[in-house]
Amino acid sequence: MTVRAVCLAVVAGVAATALGTAPVAAAPIAASGIKWSECAPELGAPRGTGCAPLEVPLDYDRPSGRKITLTLSAAGSLDAPNILVVNPGGPGESGIGTAKLVQSSLPPQLIDKYLVVSFDPRGVGASAPVNCGDTAGLFPRPMPPNRPVNEAGEQQRVDIARKVADACARHAGDLLPHITTQNAARDMDRIRIALGKDKLDYLGYSYGTRLGATYATLFPATTGKMVLDSVVDPTLGGYEAGFQQDPALQRRAEQFFAWAAAHDDRYHFGASGEEVGRVWGTVRDALTAHPIENKVGGAELDDMLASAMYVDTSWPTLADAVARYRGGDPSGILNAAKQLAMDPVNGAQLAYNCVDDNWPSDWKTWHEDTARADRKAPLFAWLNTWYSAACAFWKAPAAPPVKIGAGKTPPVLLVQAKDDAATPVEGARRMQQALRGSRLVLAGGGNHGQFLFGGNACVDKPVADYLLTGTLPGADVGCPAVPPPT
Repeated sequence: MTVRAVCLAVVAGVAATALGTAPVAAAPIAASGIKWSECAPELGAPRGTGCAPLEVPLDYDRPSGRKITLTLSAAGSLDAPNILVVNPGGPGESGIGTAKLVQSSLPPQLIDKYLVVSFDPRGVGASAPVNCGDTAGLFPRPMPPNRPVNEAGEQQRVDIARKVADACARHAGDLLPHITTQNAARDMDRIRIALGKDKLDYLGYSYGTRLGATYATLFPATTGKMVLDSVVDPTLGGYEAGFQQDPALQRRAEQFFAWAAAHDDRYHFGASGEEVGRVWGTVRDALTAHPIENKVGGAELDDMLASAMYVDTSWPTLADAVARYRGGDPSGILNAAKQLAMDPVNGAQLAYNCVDDNWPSDWKTWHEDTARADRKAPLFAWLNTWYSAACAFWKAPAAPPVKIGAGKTPPVLLVQAKDDAATPVEGARRMQQALRGSRLVLAGGGNHGQFLFGGNACVDKPVADYLLTGTLPGADVGCPAVPPPT
């Protein structure tokens, strides 16, 4: 789960004191152990970003043993009185560009108050990355249908999942036991210490809410202002969370179909959501039978639909592409596949997901649970299962569990959209119960990633006030939805 779909804003223009324009030998933040410099070109950091390395233990049970190096990024003024550490989600998403994206999107009253710091978590990008090798050859193009047509088709996908797990173990087996959310939270405390701060102020999106809540549980005394946006359910493991997502994704797709029906004059899919759904099924069947350039079939259309469920600003792109395909022009589908399709193997994401929780190792359990979920979420149940199926064969043991909210954890500010499919609203409710005293800003609609990127002033104001004053709202806040795109 990630906010990459909403992190498409183009940012430009930086103040003269911003990190990206400071000399390489710029003075470090007072009392900190970090010296910022220009980011290496291969990191692709936005202009106005500074970078720095930080060494941490690979294994916190052996803190004097092998070390790995994290890569940090920062944007804003080095003279800012506060530091906001940000995680964009995933797991497995790079944070190098997130610092500048968030800093440039802050409301005016916060711009001078915060230096924004992000980082590639361990196992990701420029921080001891999990590399599963060249796995492209494991995946036929196009992929076979997500819902298996027979036992042989299902076994083909199971074999791919097993080979992915084997490849990750072969190429990164020494890292896999240590790529956990607990260790990433411990890394964040090392970042706090290196930045010279008594408390960690933090903004986390999607999976970043799990990371933040884990930090608050392990380090309650050093938890400062904390905003958790698009909240992961703290009571579910990764296996169960996938089945929680399935019906939420199905409901979100029905909203997309209803939206397309409301614009039937443009797309000509049908005048009701049910009609659009039937047309969508016909298009999926046609692509399965006759893939475009042997690249995009029905399974790839499923991928695109799932990705488009994160934010409704991607709905016109996908609807236009399918409309053009029905009119005889497949180029839109090919382009949409590049923009919206999911990466079949994200080694870092698998590493976190497969080790953070216990997963069934008996494929019969996966089959039975997915077949049951398929009855209520036929568009997504099998897709979601295949995306995580390598965890059934993972070669690293599960980490000891952390019960979110155990002990005297401080209250935080939660932000959530009511119809978010990637992190359903039930998770935010349960996180609020786990982190006692927390407040919830609940928006209508279903966009994943609300603060700064949802265009909703009703959401942004209480969050900005909290980051400015450190005072939580006196009660939960309800906000209307931002209208879907026209």
